[in-house]
Amino acid sequence: PIGSFKQFYFGVDAARAAAGAAWISAAALKVRSYFFVKTLPLGKRGALRRQTPALLGCKMEFFIFYSQKQTFLSLINKLMKYFIYARKSTDEEDRQVLSIDSQLNELKEFAAKEKLEIAASLCEAKTAKEPGRSIFNEMIQKIEKGEADGILSWHPDRLARNPIDGGKIIYLVDTGKIKSLKFPTFWFDNTPQGKFMLNIAFGQSKYYIDNLSENVKRGIRQKLRRGEFPGWAPTGYLNDLKNHTIILDPQKHQAIQKIFELYATGDYPLESLIAILNAHSVKTRTNQSFTASMIQNILKNPFYCGIIKHKSELYQATHEPIITKKLFDQTQEIMSHRGKRKQRAKHNFVFTGLISCGICGCAITAEIQKGYIYYRCTKKKNHCSQKYIRQEDLISQFKNIIQKVSLSDEWADKMLHRLDKEKNETDQSSNALVFSLKNEIEVINNKLDKLLDSHLEEIIDKDEYLKKKHKFIHQKIDFEEKIKTIQDKGNNWLERMRDFILEAKTIKKIAQEDDLLKIKQAIKKVGSNFILKDKKFHFTAQKGWGLAAQSAAFPEWQGR
Repeated sequence: PIGSFKQFYFGVDAARAAAGAAWISAAALKVRSYFFVKTLPLGKRGALRRQTPALLGCKMEFFIFYSQKQTFLSLINKLMKYFIYARKSTDEEDRQVLSIDSQLNELKEFAAKEKLEIAASLCEAKTAKEPGRSIFNEMIQKIEKGEADGILSWHPDRLARNPIDGGKIIYLVDTGKIKSLKFPTFWFDNTPQGKFMLNIAFGQSKYYIDNLSENVKRGIRQKLRRGEFPGWAPTGYLNDLKNHTIILDPQKHQAIQKIFELYATGDYPLESLIAILNAHSVKTRTNQSFTASMIQNILKNPFYCGIIKHKSELYQATHEPIITKKLFDQTQEIMSHRGKRKQRAKHNFVFTGLISCGICGCAITAEIQKGYIYYRCTKKKNHCSQKYIRQEDLISQFKNIIQKVSLSDEWADKMLHRLDKEKNETDQSSNALVFSLKNEIEVINNKLDKLLDSHLEEIIDKDEYLKKKHKFIHQKIDFEEKIKTIQDKGNNWLERMRDFILEAKTIKKIAQEDDLLKIKQAIKKVGSNFILKDKKFHFTAQKGWGLAAQSAAFPEWQGR
């Protein structure tokens, strides 16, 4: 009897069939007997009719007249257990799919209507483009262990969008581990035709996502060619969702510009930049405080100087840059020189690393003796006769130099007035320079077009194409920045002279303060090749500052 019962249940295991016999109603048994009898030759039905009451405990006359196919199918469903599987990812292809809660509600209503026994409801918020979904794999393992016989899901594309997961489901159907698949929006039967249709459904899901991926990639490439950034704007910018552009963040872009300027001086470590951002209450897009790695990524991102870097390829952007390319290049140079993170020193001496010994060429270091800071030669090469100098004496020499190169207010104002008169006379030369730079940009654009044609025709490989393209992009941006500088404030000696005079006019204020970091920056701006010899500080003056020092030595010049 058990063997006949197992055969009658289309592959349901004998133990479960025997257990089911204890609670199946008499009417249900009549139905099964009726369908079993109809499959036999007419001459053998009498013998089976005589045996059936003993096997099933029912009277045969009820078998034929009170049976319906729906009752038969529902009883088979009652002997099978199903996992409900609902999935929705944040990817583009799932935007129109029901939410997980909606899927669960629909599937539970479908299960109640079809009288399906549910073993568990499993939900997952992960894409099915590639294998590796933890909950899906856990469900498959439970089915292989016999904890359920089938899966109930909204559509086959909820189960798989890749050939590995789809092939695994079809294999488990072939081996009998999965006895049933139910979908409210898709018909499936465990027949060759049903498995063929299921395979087509999985293939369509794979084709859809591949085609969608290509369309998305093509759209991204088109946006990059137009100079538009295909993603969330970095810190300092905002996404203008209405116009689909990127604009400056009025609350953060000045702070981002400031950390570039400070880092380019070489005197500010990443920790100091973090403190500055925290002091201005600048947070990340997710309202988190910045870390050192975040600041480093900002400083490395060419987006801030008007260049988009996408998959190792550079594109000229159309958004407004926060910094100039010159400042960005200075930042990269400082970052490359710093190299590996150095061990934190016990004391933070401001002027170490700035001066060399005038006798042996070794670096000047510092130490604390009896509460005072002394600077001395490290004497690493050989014996050096140079003696210690107190920090107060060194600062006094620095302030004296700064005071000498500064210009008096009277003389600076006279020079600025004279420059204003001469500015109008030089505008024509500036316009000629702008015209020349625009011609250079046009030449670079033609080179970029020819370079792309050569790459598409496989005359040059991708590495060579990217190398030359990056070179042309940098040149083009340099020329455009020069044009912008000329148009904004002029790019001639008058404007440079104006900037120098204003700086020389205000630098004397630093000498009147005790901010050691500002004093160090002023000294680095005024000169280079700093050495300490016989307790005297020597340097080579930068262009312009040497003349300023001479004018201080000859006050009568300032009256001319």
